[in-house]
This record gives sequence, structure tokens and C-alpha cells, in this order.
Amino acid sequence: MGVRKSCRSCLFYVKSSNYCLKLAKHVNDPDDPPCIKKNRRVVRPAQDYVQPVMPVTSSIAPQDGQNQYQQIYASPPQQSYQQVQYPMAYSQQAQVVMPQVPQEGTQVAYYTPPPPPPIPAPIPKVDTDRVSTGIYQLDELLGGGFLKGKTYLVAGETGCGKTIFSMQFLRYGAQIGEPGVYVAIDEPTDQLIRGLEKFGWSDIRSYINDGLLTFLDMRTHFSKIYMRDLRKRIEPKFIIESIEKVLKRTKARRLVIDPIAPLIYGGSKDDVLCAREFLREMVFALERRRNVTTIMTSEIPTGSNQMSRFGVEEFLASGILILGLQEVRGEIYRVMFIRKARWSPVKPSKYVFEIVQGQGIVIKGKLSEFFNNINP
Repeated sequence: MGVRKSCRSCLFYVKSSNYCLKLAKHVNDPDDPPCIKKNRRVVRPAQDYVQPVMPVTSSIAPQDGQNQYQQIYASPPQQSYQQVQYPMAYSQQAQVVMPQVPQEGTQVAYYTPPPPPPIPAPIPKVDTDRVSTGIYQLDELLGGGFLKGKTYLVAGETGCGKTIFSMQFLRYGAQIGEPGVYVAIDEPTDQLIRGLEKFGWSDIRSYINDGLLTFLDMRTHFSKIYMRDLRKRIEPKFIIESIEKVLKRTKARRLVIDPIAPLIYGGSKDDVLCAREFLREMVFALERRRNVTTIMTSEIPTGSNQMSRFGVEEFLASGILILGLQEVRGEIYRVMFIRKARWSPVKPSKYVFEIVQGQGIVIKGKLSEFFNNINP
């Protein structure tokens, strides 16, 4: 054995890439082997790693033509092949696949595993005891919307958006497959439908044709109320039964009575008492159905502090929303006052809203916070 002075005759040297498989590194100078330190280390040749053939003596009984002590030559154990992986030293038929050694200065792209899939968000719990108002900002304030099967009062002076509020409630119900009935008392239904189409709700007629929206013109019935000589002939039960028949036929889940003001028989004290009794009977009859959510609109005089026209609606309704106008720095803003919301986590407060073409009512924010953000 002698000292190896060059890598060219070494089994571990890859000439094409100047790479040493044993040391797993590049060789700068093949004539200066990196495995030799100061030319004093003696490197054994690759052939010395192969175990020599070991003669063993067989104890098998001799057969004819064999000596008693026959030498059987055994090959190295298989375990040694696994410990020292030198395929060229053991088999000339082994196919050695040289690893691809990256060249110096080349950029190696490493495999980056994809990130784990995101954890799905929990499905929000749908409150089946609530009915959406069609105004998502208001739904958030009320904890999901109106209580199903209850009656709500939307009051306000003229031009504040009571009809838009009511139709937005019915239109959203039609979009999700909940039929609704609009009881028109002081405005022709054809005129109302044309106005809604000009507003941008061009799908109103399609909902009417599909049976999801029904307009009930009650002007002929309520016009007789103003005739004092026929007042006693008009029974509240007749009007309630007319509305209930339409609700049953259309399987309605939403009802709007716009407005409730024509129920005033006159100006005397007895007329107001009759109107209050009629409202009480009608609200109780509608809420007995338990699956119809009702909105009644009422017009209050400009500048009045009243919440209703007859003074009984606020006690019968589960919620009261008052729409009005407020002037701030020379500008007029629409304001919604949530006066009452039974079983809803909301404080009595005012909110600024706008009526957007084709959308309806959009709440912009709380009154105090909205005005603080306005530039002086």
C-alpha cells in the first residue's frame, strides 16, 4: 500500500464534475486529494474494503466422490452489503447511477410544500325567529331583523321614506321566496307600481306574476269610513276577514298596510276610540296567525312629538321606527329613530340614512358619529 497522490484513480471521484462522493464536496485540484492531510495519511484502496473469502469446514456427511473435509467457500454476508454500499466492488453487473451534482454558482430550486388548507369559517347560526327587514344595517342593529309573526309601526311625516321602507321589506321577502301582501289604502296600486319601476325596482312585475307580491286595493272599503252616515255599517271584522283571505290564498309571510291613517272615522272622541278598538282587534287577529310579520305605516304631523296617530299603536306594536328630517349646517338629512324594539339588543338611538336609486334605504351611521365626521 502506498500514499495516494491523485484523485483520478479513486473510485469515489467523479471526473465530469470534480466531485468526491466520499467527502460529498467539490475537488478543486484532483492532484491534491482533500482526503489527505499534509500528505501523511495513507488511504486504503477500494479493494481492501471487500471482505476476503472465508473458508469454512462442512460437517455434512461425505458422499461418493467427495472428501471428508470439503472446503465450501462462502460469500460475504448480506448485512455487510448494506453497511458498506460500494456496488462496483461487489458486482460487475450492478448499474451505478451517479447523482446529479449541482455546479458551482447555479441556483437550485428547492421544493416548497403547499400551505395547509384554511380552516373553514363556522357557519353562522340562522335565527329562525327573526325576519330580515331588507336593510342589512338595520338587521345588525336589531339582532337579526324583526320578530317573526309580530307587528311593527313605521311612522313619520310626509316624504320621509315610509313607502320605500315597506316595499323594500316586501321586495326582499320576494327575493328569498317569501310571499308578501301590500294593502294600499290611499294610493292606486297601478300608480304605485309605476313609481317603483321608475325608482329602479324593475323586477316588481315579475314578482307579481310569480305570485310573490300581491297588491290589495282597499280604497273602496276605507272610502266609506269617511261617510259618517255609513260608518256604523262598516264592521272592522269585514276588513280583517278580507285581509286574512288574501293572506291565506297567497300563503303570505309578510304584510304591509300603508298607511293606517284612513282608519280615522272623524275628529270626535268617539271616532278615535273606535279606531283604537279596530287597530287592537286587527293586530290581535294578524298575530294569531304567528307566521305573518306585519308593518303598519302611520303619518304624523310635521314637528309633532307623537309616535303614532291614535296613541295606541305604540302599545300594540313590537317595534317602532320613526322616520324624519333633520337640518344640520344648512343641509337636510334623513334620520331613523329606533324608538322601540322588543326583545332586541338595541338602545333607543337615531341613525342617518339615505334613499339610493335602485337600492332603497341605506343606513350611513349613527347620528352623533356621522355629524362629527362632517367637515365644519
